[in-house]
Amino acid sequence: MTVNCKRTIVAHRGWSGVAPENTMAAFRLAMSDPRISWIELDVQLSKDGIPVIIHDYKLRRTTGATGAVKDYTYDQLSKLDNGSWLSPEFNQERIPTLEQVLKETKDRIHLNIELKTKDNMYPGLERAVTDLLEAYSMENDVVITSFDTRALRETKVLAPSIRTGLITSIVPITIRDQLRILGADLLSIDYRIVEPSLVNSMFELGYDVMVWTVNEPRAIEQMRSLHPDVWICTNFPDRVFS
Repeated sequence: MTVNCKRTIVAHRGWSGVAPENTMAAFRLAMSDPRISWIELDVQLSKDGIPVIIHDYKLRRTTGATGAVKDYTYDQLSKLDNGSWLSPEFNQERIPTLEQVLKETKDRIHLNIELKTKDNMYPGLERAVTDLLEAYSMENDVVITSFDTRALRETKVLAPSIRTGLITSIVPITIRDQLRILGADLLSIDYRIVEPSLVNSMFELGYDVMVWTVNEPRAIEQMRSLHPDVWICTNFPDRVFS
């Protein structure tokens, strides 16, 4: 796989500023521009244990359905309109499975797969994801991230070679120890709290740094000036190019 962009640009939930987040339309749009090297997406489990791509634990915002993702089988989830909330033109968009995404993105783009879980909400999520990555020989094309440190530890046990990253919206004084203990490779951090000194120290220690979710031109410019190797995660990848 070749990456054609010097700056690492991560399309947040796909090119979600234009197409419905976490849909094949958003992912295909991101893949249409060779300057975009990564897609960020969120994975949960359906009631019958299928890894599905959706951000919210509840279905209402993007599908209009009631209840939680985990209470529906994949067959039920696959029938929901997952695009009209943004525009009627996307009324055929559905909740994709991780496997569908892997089939379409393999050898085309890298994936930042966020495990959307907390308090052991999804037993077996880590194995379901790592098994699919191994089945498609995509262990080297992804980074698995999460706010949930337990999920990251389990991922490393199951698949030590897969890169992982800790997502955070705070910076505890123990952040370096946390990353070391987790065996993580990446710090994924809210751009509103990031400091140049932290970014520089992370790179000096050998970690990658991704800032999220940077959408406004002024904020994008500030993040670009932090360090040439900072990953910028955004709903509007085209704004990073300008």
